[in-house]
Amino acid sequence: MSNLSIPALSLKKFLKLPETKPSSEYINGQIIQKPIPQGKHSKLRGELLSAINEVFENRKIALAFPELRCTFGGRSIVPDVAVFAWERIPLDEGGEVANVFHTYPDWTIEILSPDQSQTKVTGNILHCLKYGSRLGWLIDPGDRSVLVYPPKQQPELLQAEQEILPVPDLVSDLQLTLGQLFGWLKL
Repeated sequence: MSNLSIPALSLKKFLKLPETKPSSEYINGQIIQKPIPQGKHSKLRGELLSAINEVFENRKIALAFPELRCTFGGRSIVPDVAVFAWERIPLDEGGEVANVFHTYPDWTIEILSPDQSQTKVTGNILHCLKYGSRLGWLIDPGDRSVLVYPPKQQPELLQAEQEILPVPDLVSDLQLTLGQLFGWLKL
């Protein structure tokens, strides 16, 4: 009996497939469905979106998007929060936000779910950095830590509540400590 190898699905064919709930990502020729967001994940994502957009949207500096498909460099990924510098937000012919983003986010934020592979999520952050993202965060609600990925530098693990989370230069006005971030989980 011979082993038949199944050819990987092309990115072009993947993008023609119907969207899934939760979203699926295209990584190295494979379709990988993201886990369904749970309570802590959803709360952190919502608070981060609000915090970023309240400070920077009206000033037309940056805009944070939840679960936005970003297709670039042979991958199609869906970061939990994708932040774009205002001048880099793709627009359609009518001057409105485009539906399709064929570019990397300036800041990619991932929130680890209990059943999610940290390696896969880290791979997506590193892919973003390789193509031009200014910063990546991997938030782990389980151990209340954030791995910060600056471009072309060693990642930094933040675990102390008083530590100020590094942000990209475009949103340098945003001051947030680890304690504040995880404080959003309390009701």
